[in-house]
Amino acid sequence: MSSVAEPSSPGESSMATSVYDSNSEYDFEARAQKWHFATQVVATDSSQNQHGASATPIFQTATFKGMEGPYDYSRSGNPTRGGLESHLARLYSASSAFALSTGMTCLDVILRLVKPGETVLAGDDLYGGTNRLLTYLSSHGGVDVRHVDTTKVEGVLPHLEPGNKVKMVLLESPTNPLLKIADIAAVSKAVHQAAPNAIIVVDNTMMSPYLQRPLELGADIVYDSATKYLSGHHDLMAGIIAVRTPEHSKEVAWLINAMGSGLAPFDSFLLMRGVKTLALRMDKQQANAQIVANYLHELGFLVHYPGLKSHPSADIHWKQATGAGAVLSFVTGDKMLSERIVSGTRLWGVSVSFGAVNSLISMPCLMSHASISPAVRAERGLPENLIRLCVGIEDPRDLLEDLETALIASGAIVPCNDDSLLSHDKLDALYATDAPEWGVQRARFFKRPHDSDLAEGVSRGLTLGGEAATAKVKTLDSDIVVSAPGKVILFGEHAVVHGVTAIATSLNLRCYGVLSGRNDGKVAISAPDLEAEHAWDISELPWAKVPVREGSTAPAALDEALLAAIEELVSKDHPTKTGFSASVAFLYVYMTMAVSADNAIAATLTVSANLPIGAGLGSSAAFSACLASSLLFAHAHATAHCAPDPAAIDLVDSWAFLAEKVLHGNPSGIDNAVAVRGGAVAFTRAVEGKEGGLDAMGGFASIRLLLTDTRVPRDTKSLVAGVGALKAAQPALVDPILARIQAISEEASSLLTGNTARATLIARLSALMRENHTHLRTLGVSHPSLEAVVETTARAGLATKLTGAGGGGCAVTLVPDEFGSAELDALTRELSALGARPYLTTLGGPGLCVHVLPAGSGGVGHSLKRAGSDNLHSWSEGLGGQWVHA
Repeated sequence: MSSVAEPSSPGESSMATSVYDSNSEYDFEARAQKWHFATQVVATDSSQNQHGASATPIFQTATFKGMEGPYDYSRSGNPTRGGLESHLARLYSASSAFALSTGMTCLDVILRLVKPGETVLAGDDLYGGTNRLLTYLSSHGGVDVRHVDTTKVEGVLPHLEPGNKVKMVLLESPTNPLLKIADIAAVSKAVHQAAPNAIIVVDNTMMSPYLQRPLELGADIVYDSATKYLSGHHDLMAGIIAVRTPEHSKEVAWLINAMGSGLAPFDSFLLMRGVKTLALRMDKQQANAQIVANYLHELGFLVHYPGLKSHPSADIHWKQATGAGAVLSFVTGDKMLSERIVSGTRLWGVSVSFGAVNSLISMPCLMSHASISPAVRAERGLPENLIRLCVGIEDPRDLLEDLETALIASGAIVPCNDDSLLSHDKLDALYATDAPEWGVQRARFFKRPHDSDLAEGVSRGLTLGGEAATAKVKTLDSDIVVSAPGKVILFGEHAVVHGVTAIATSLNLRCYGVLSGRNDGKVAISAPDLEAEHAWDISELPWAKVPVREGSTAPAALDEALLAAIEELVSKDHPTKTGFSASVAFLYVYMTMAVSADNAIAATLTVSANLPIGAGLGSSAAFSACLASSLLFAHAHATAHCAPDPAAIDLVDSWAFLAEKVLHGNPSGIDNAVAVRGGAVAFTRAVEGKEGGLDAMGGFASIRLLLTDTRVPRDTKSLVAGVGALKAAQPALVDPILARIQAISEEASSLLTGNTARATLIARLSALMRENHTHLRTLGVSHPSLEAVVETTARAGLATKLTGAGGGGCAVTLVPDEFGSAELDALTRELSALGARPYLTTLGGPGLCVHVLPAGSGGVGHSLKRAGSDNLHSWSEGLGGQWVHA
């Protein structure tokens, strides 16, 4: 019987013995720590296998012989899987990494760390499979699952009160599919402080460890669906768990062994092979994604992608990630239109999932997120018409050509004839030097069909007066451009509810609106900041519900039947809560002012603002003023070619107040009064027989203010109720405070309208602000985040008080003239380090402004949307014509 030959050994000339000595593993790890990620992801330690194989061998075996070796059964451990896990632990900056059969298996293992009765805080924009598993855990496992806005610390804090049972906070950043951004470091810090035993878990699938490493930001556990970017080819199912501490590693390892969910040897080999090209693939994929995002953004679609400057949380994303990723989504405003676009592509594969080298397109509400009910999707602001693009490594010229063909065939875009467009030769040359800009310029060859074709409109005689007998719906012959400011309450908040005078002033943070004519018989709103993007056929609006009205005056009360009909109409499009409210207010004012379809004007209202939304700075009132004034000018109830007279200002204010009623139910009226009039106003509410009033205060010089948005949400209703309850229970405490705040407001009014020397004015206002804040603190409406701002600015010698409802929200700081720019920069950095967002502005700017354009001017709405909120000032300065201030 012949003997079996032994494997050959290295000969005397081989360097194997000198390369793979006992110190190789330690030397490798020491050097690997200094390498860049693209090197680390490729380099593996060959000394960990007995023959020094350059590729990790496949140990395709279920069992291992012997009693004392590191492996006995592949369910518990396998050398192929172990090599992969060691490699990934380094990439994630983890103490341990584990390879499992799928990404959802990873989440299943992680959620087993939560016991019945404990709480899981999860986001309100989640992968559909994650939502499905959490729903099951809630209904069958006795776990309290709460879906909150985890993209902001203030969305999590209300659930971390003393005695909370929060065991786990589950984050996605960016989220899937709306690409919302969670501040991982800030949320981790806040949760660990309030709930030390809670585990911060991050689904990092959208980024991969190449672009984002949450364990370095304070997270405890990270998991990835390795089916996506880590593998990169959609030829295997796998998931990765990376753990920061040895304690959690032991728990996770025990569960994986007990459940038998470890990744098989051959799949481990495939995943190791795929991981090595991660950096190479991702660089190409996200470069392509940026081009596609630029293209769609330029066309005027609402695009969700952190690589765009217009993304509301781009600053947070780039603080914690090194790239924008290769997934983006965009809103068309019409579900059937989206379906036509998706079905019209050929190079883009229609499929769920993402992360492969080939590009995919899908509608999440029909595919990956279909397991979430339509009602829940609507509640969470997931539009039914949303399209998700997962960008691959193809040539971007082919990707855009295929997508463009589908957009044209579906009717989403139409050719744009413009003499300023680049020639095709110049466009081709631009691709070679600046591919992202090439995407922008290519988009300019097309336009959305709801953008007004003004030249065609004028040629048809479709003017404001509707002189052309063939015109079925009126339109505009020029764009109407308006702007209105935000506001800040300087003195008297909360006390104003009880009849005390409040002093409010306008800011130079503003909302801009452009009303542009259309030729398709539709009315539309395009408000990227509010995620409101939709058009309606004018003939299909519920005109039968509009009450008969004569004259131009706004009705004093809302018509509930009309409001309900509009809400039902808008709800069909499932916009976000903010977008829903803005759309309803727009249509309500639009229809009430027109009264009938015969008098309606086909137009698009485009709105953008550099005001923070929901921070108590009058963003909704500025929007309402822009909405009301543009429509009044369109209907010729007021003229846009000279400064509006006091009667016209009152008229605009009445319609803006009507919009505010739609948005808020029972507003005080002070916000819209400031937005329309500008300057400052003294407002007294009529209470218990006491006469109220509104007095404009003009003529004072501009004063610098630093507004600091704490980003902590506030519950205005409960805060107001709390002060009322305190007044009822302890009148001896509260009544003198209210009297003193009245005196503060009266002195402030006198200072602002008098001839006080500037240095004295600022010094005295600073003292009044400090005193007013002390009283508000006594009333119990401050917040630790606000006090941190007060203390930080006090160290710089500045006076600060809360503004608005308190309990979070904003603080206002008076900045004296002598406070230098270097000092101000240092202060804003300190405030930003607190997690707040400071805005430098001025007190007492102009109110409603109208921009008078040359006759026949158009295209301004498109340029407004393209400018983005950060560039609105330069955009407004660059318009032709002139601004007329109210």
